[in-house]
Amino acid sequence: MLTLHTIGGYNEVGKNMTVLEVGEDAIIFDLGLYLPSIVGVQEREKVPTEKGMRALGALPDDLYLDKKGLRNKVRAILISHAHLDHVGAVQYLAQRYKAPVLGTPFTIEVLKKLMEDNRNGIPNKIIKINPNGSYIAKGKNNYKVEFINITHSTIQCALIAVHTKDGIILYANDYKMDNTPVMGDPPNYKRLKELSKIGIKALISNCLYAPADRKTPSEKIARDLLEEVLFTIDSQESGLIVTTFSSHIARIKSIIEFGRRLNREVVLLGRSMNKYVTAAVSVGKAPFKNKVQIATYRNQLEKVLKKANKNKKNYMIICTGHQGEPGSILDRLSRNKLPYKISSQDNIIFSSMTIPTAINETMRADLDRRLKKFHPRIFDKVHVSGHGGKEDIRELIKLTNPEHFIPSHGDFPKLQAGMDLAMEMGYKKNYNTHLLSNGKMIRLK
Repeated sequence: MLTLHTIGGYNEVGKNMTVLEVGEDAIIFDLGLYLPSIVGVQEREKVPTEKGMRALGALPDDLYLDKKGLRNKVRAILISHAHLDHVGAVQYLAQRYKAPVLGTPFTIEVLKKLMEDNRNGIPNKIIKINPNGSYIAKGKNNYKVEFINITHSTIQCALIAVHTKDGIILYANDYKMDNTPVMGDPPNYKRLKELSKIGIKALISNCLYAPADRKTPSEKIARDLLEEVLFTIDSQESGLIVTTFSSHIARIKSIIEFGRRLNREVVLLGRSMNKYVTAAVSVGKAPFKNKVQIATYRNQLEKVLKKANKNKKNYMIICTGHQGEPGSILDRLSRNKLPYKISSQDNIIFSSMTIPTAINETMRADLDRRLKKFHPRIFDKVHVSGHGGKEDIRELIKLTNPEHFIPSHGDFPKLQAGMDLAMEMGYKKNYNTHLLSNGKMIRLK
C-alpha cells in the first residue's frame, strides 16, 4: 500500500513538501521555503538557523513525520528544481534525516550557494542526477527514481517518478509544456508516455494557475516581447533598467543578448543574481558569462551605479525587486538609497509578473507608487509564466493517464480548480481525485 503525506504547499503557494510512504520506507519530494515569511531577509539571509526559520513560519512542518514515526524511515530527499519554495529549506531540515539529497546539477549548485551564503552545511550525501537520469533509492526495498526533463522558469527542472511495486508516483511541481524553450530541451514526452504504459498510480500536480483558461505560452514569446519593447524604446538614449527573476537563466540570457545588441554595457546587480548565475556557470549553462559584469556587495554596487548614473545611455541594469521585496535592488532604487537616480527619461521593464499572494501584491503596489513619483516609463508584464495553465495540466493528465490525481502548490481555490478539471476529465471526487491540505494523508490501495 502507498501512502502520501501532504506536509506543505497544499494550503499556500510555496513551502512545498510531500512524502511517499511505502511500508518501512519513506521518500521526500521537495523541501521548500514559504517566501512571504522571509520578506525583507531574502537578500541578506539573516535567519540562518532551523529554529529561526521555524519561528518565522518559513519551513514546512516536517515535525509531522516525527509524530507519524516516519522520520527514521526516510531513504531519499528528491528536489524537483532550484526555486527557493522547493529547495530553500533543505539546508535547515535535511540534517534531520539519514538520507541523501538528490537534484539536477543546477539545482544542487544553487543549494550549495545557499549554504555558502548562510554558512550552513548538511551532513547528508548530495547527489547530482542529470536531466532524464535515474537513481536507485535503497531502503527495506529499492526504488528506481527518475528525474524527467520538463520546462519551467528555471533550468534543469524535473518531474520526479518513483517506481514502486504498486505503481509509479509522479511528482510534477512545477512545469509548463514548452515545446520551443530558449534554453534546454522540450519536455520528455517520450518517457512520460512510456511511464503511462507501465502504470502511474498517482500524479501530484502543480495547480497554481489551474483557474486560468489557457495554455501557458513558450519562453520564446517572452523573448519576442522583450525584443519588441527594448528595440522600440532605446532610441531615446535614456536609462534602462530590467527587473526579472534571478533564477530565470533563460530570460537573463535573452536580456543580456539584447543589451549587447543595443551596444550597452550590461550589469547584473545583487546577491541573488550572483547566486543563480554563478550556479549556472558551474554547470556550463551560462553562455553569457563573459559578456556581463556582476556587482554584488555594497562597494561594487555603488561604484558601478555611479558610473551608470553619469552615462545612462551606455548601460543596461538587470536587477531583482520586481515583487517589491524590501532590501532588493529595485526597492532601494525606488527609495533613493543607491547612487542611480531614476528620472522621467528612464525606462523600467518588468520582465516578470507578481506571484499571486496577498503580501506580494501589496509590496508590488507600494513599489509602483514609489517609482511613479519619478515619472519613468514603466513597461509591465513583459513576461510569460513558467507555470502551466489549465490546458497544460489537462495535457499532462492525458499524457500520463494516472490512476489518481492530486492537486498541489496553492491555496484552496487553486487546488479546487485542479480537482474540477480532473472531474471534468472523468475523475471522481474522493475516489480517484483528492483535495488535500497540509498535514493530511491518503492511502492509495
